[in-house]
Formats: sequence, structure tokens, C-alpha cells
Amino acid sequence: MQKKHRIYTMPFARVYPEYVAKAERKGRSKAEVDEIISWLTGYDQQGLETQLEKETDIETFLAEAPQLNSSRSLIKGVVCGVRVEDIEEETMREIRYLDKLIDELAKGKSMEKILRS
Repeated sequence: MQKKHRIYTMPFARVYPEYVAKAERKGRSKAEVDEIISWLTGYDQQGLETQLEKETDIETFLAEAPQLNSSRSLIKGVVCGVRVEDIEEETMREIRYLDKLIDELAKGKSMEKILRS
């Protein structure tokens, strides 16, 4: 069996502030980051905060997501030099979907476009 990528075991609570900081540096808000996470995973605000408090690792955070959005397959593009739609490993693809959405937020895309509505 292949060794798990170290990002899987990283607490989501460690990555989350980086997402917020990236968004805020570009004039976007924590609320928008939370909305993106909620759209992608189905976590409500309380659920998200509970996962952050528990320092749930990223793999578990995604595995326990109440409702992964069925429109997430519409997320296309490159993150860290890799096309998200070409990532075969499911958990890594979910992580990169979130990275891509945060990138789009930081690049000034409208929430409507980011949330594929």
C-alpha cells in the first residue's frame, strides 16, 4: 500500500487560517471562505467550527463531510501545476477542489461563478 500523502494527516485547523489569510490579502472575507467550504462539503457554520476545534485531519474532515456538492465535478483548472479534474485519487482531488475554489476567490471571481451557480 502506498504511504499516505502528509497533507491527509494535517489538521484542517492548520490549513483553514491559510485559506482565510489568502482570501483576506486579496480583499475577500472569512465569511466567503466559510461559504465556499460549506458549498463544497455541506458543513454548516457550527459543523465547521466543531471540526476546527477537534483539529480533525483533512482526510477525516472530507470523509465526514455531510454532503459533498454534486456540482463539484464542474471545478476545472490547475492547482499546484496539476489539473484538478485529472487527479485520480479521490481525497486528493477533493483537497485540490477546495484549493482551486480558494484560488478563484483570491483572484477576484464572483461567488456566483465560484459556487458554479
